[in-house]
Formats: sequence, structure tokens, C-alpha cells
Amino acid sequence: MRIEAEPCYVLHARAWRESSLLLEVLSAQHGRLGLVARGVQGPKRQVLRAALQPLQFIRIDAVQRGELAQLRAAEAIDIAPQLTGDVALAAFYVNELVLRLAPRSDPQPDLFMAYGRVRARLGAGDALAWTLRRFERDLLDALGSGFAFDVDGDGIDIDPAARYRFDPEHGARRMLSDRGQEDRSEAATGRALLALAMDVEPDGNDLAGLRKALRPVLLHHLGGRGLRSWELLGELDRLAPRAQKPG
Repeated sequence: MRIEAEPCYVLHARAWRESSLLLEVLSAQHGRLGLVARGVQGPKRQVLRAALQPLQFIRIDAVQRGELAQLRAAEAIDIAPQLTGDVALAAFYVNELVLRLAPRSDPQPDLFMAYGRVRARLGAGDALAWTLRRFERDLLDALGSGFAFDVDGDGIDIDPAARYRFDPEHGARRMLSDRGQEDRSEAATGRALLALAMDVEPDGNDLAGLRKALRPVLLHHLGGRGLRSWELLGELDRLAPRAQKPG
């Protein structure tokens, strides 16, 4: 299969053999693709190599004959956002989620659009935790694993004053008042769910609850195996517990 002038976002790149790269990209029409870019490590290929770094938006020509496509040409469509610190770690998290959850060679136009939005928000310096919660919601929707945030799993309207946990297969479940503190640690307020449904940023406490409630859902779809970015965040928390961390 020939792939021509295909817009892609670079998710991951690593050196392969002496002068090549192995790439993972999210393409507009073919979903996630694995690519081999040969002969891009020499000093005369700096422009091409720069265009093949994570977060770059590129246009490619390639030939797919097996699991990995052979890259024939690539050019940058725009300048990738220059991210540092917490925002760079958040971008690593976004890319890792897509790599782990998006199947190869399965067109995902909604995911492609959601990735473009989160990339722009990270580059613009939007509120980091809210940016990530919106992307998690959009990612689950794009992959067919999402659920409504304005009704619970039984179709009952969300009560803003109640607290809810997520069942990955069922949706939101209202918590009973007599449940223990351990259950509440993975709960979100109804206010937070309704805000996410309306795409309106909730306040800080409600936003933190969304992260705790969505984490088990993501872990379920990850097959129970966590992310390296979660481990890095945990290490940072231990080293600097009072510093502000990405959401």
C-alpha cells in the first residue's frame, strides 16, 4: 500500500541500527502507523531528522508492505511547540496513552482531531490538568470506550451534590453515603462530571477528583499495566512533594 502526502503527528522516535529511526505516528487516514526511516542520522539529514521528533506535525510518503511502513519522504507542516518541565511531561503522557491504546492501522479520525487539539492547548499554555482531563475524555470517546458524563450508567441524571465512581464497562455509579473512605478516594463529584460533559473547567478540588476517578478507567483499558509517565510523576512527587505537578 502506498501512502502519499499523509498528515501525521509523531508520537515516538528511537534510533535503529547506525543511521535509521523507528517511528510511531498518528495519521489522519490510517490511524497509528509504525515507520522505518532509513539513513536519517547523518549530518546532512538534520532537517529531516528534526521533522521526525515527537509532537511534530508532518506530511509523509511511505510504502506499507508489512507491519512497518518504509518512509520515503517527510516534511514538517508547522513548528512543533517547544515544551519544557511539567508541560513536556504532560505531552509524554499524552503520546504514551495514544501509543498504548490506539491500535495500528485502524483509522481514528476523531482521535487525530483530539490529538491536534491537545497539542495546541499544551503549546498555548492552557491549564494543564484541565487540558489532560479533556483529552482523556476525548480519547475514550474516539476509541469507542467513552460514556456520558451527564447521566450515570443507568441513565439517571447526574446529581451535582453526589459523588460518583466509574465502572469502565458501565459508566458512572453513584456512591452511597455509608461507603468507606477508600472508595471515596477514586470518586468525583457530580459537579465535576457535569462540567466535563459541558466542557467547562471545574474548580480545583473537583478537577482533582476527575483525575482520580478516570485513572482506574484508563488502567482498565491499558490491561492493568500502568504507564511510564505515571511512574515518573510518582518519582517527582517523592522528590519534591510540595511542587506543583501536571494533572
